[in-house]
Amino acid sequence: MKLNAGIITEKMAETKAFYTQTLGFGVTFENEFYLLLHTPGGETEISFLLPNHPSQQPLFQKPFLGQGMYLTIEVDDVDQLYNELKEQGVTIKIDIRDEPWGDRHFAIEDPNGIGIDIVKYSPTEE
Repeated sequence: MKLNAGIITEKMAETKAFYTQTLGFGVTFENEFYLLLHTPGGETEISFLLPNHPSQQPLFQKPFLGQGMYLTIEVDDVDQLYNELKEQGVTIKIDIRDEPWGDRHFAIEDPNGIGIDIVKYSPTEE
């Protein structure tokens, strides 16, 4: 089984630019109403769909309203990516921090209002 999260948005151009230019995602497939992106290593994909497109059933018509969703991106070097994004001028919504359960992470936001938690998982020492 494989999961591909999809977001229905009118902000296709902004979304494509953010994920490809800011986070290094690649384009797997694109047409006038659908965008499928993959993570830099190609392991995972995320899709975006224009709202109210006549090719889609009513279930896939309503646009995302910018609340109640987040994405987590696990990376090998969270500090390096944090510094790179800061240098690019990306707004950091939650500054880099260590959590008691072992995660080191920070958060940014995509053009659709989706919070993106960028994390390096580390086991806690007992």
